[in-house]
Amino acid sequence: FLCDTKVGPITLQDHMEITVWEPGERMGVRHTGVVTGSGVFELEPIDLDRRTRFTWTEELRFPWFLGGRLGEIVGGQFVMKQIWKRNLRKLRLLVDAR
Repeated sequence: FLCDTKVGPITLQDHMEITVWEPGERMGVRHTGVVTGSGVFELEPIDLDRRTRFTWTEELRFPWFLGGRLGEIVGGQFVMKQIWKRNLRKLRLLVDAR
């Protein structure tokens, strides 16, 4: 599927393929567009209070025009990490509202 992705002034159409589908447990994705790599979303029960741990891991490779390996380090460790944290906070608000 295609996913519109915006990071600051950069907008990309991310080509993604679902590689793992285990309902209620895990979803894997491969990025095959301009930025390549893979990611996994995992759900793990914490306790009987119906709480769940959500884990999101990503490994991305940037093309030379987005900084290549240096872009991966700077972008992944600083920029993308902050964006992912913000996205996860928004997701938590949606889930907690249910």
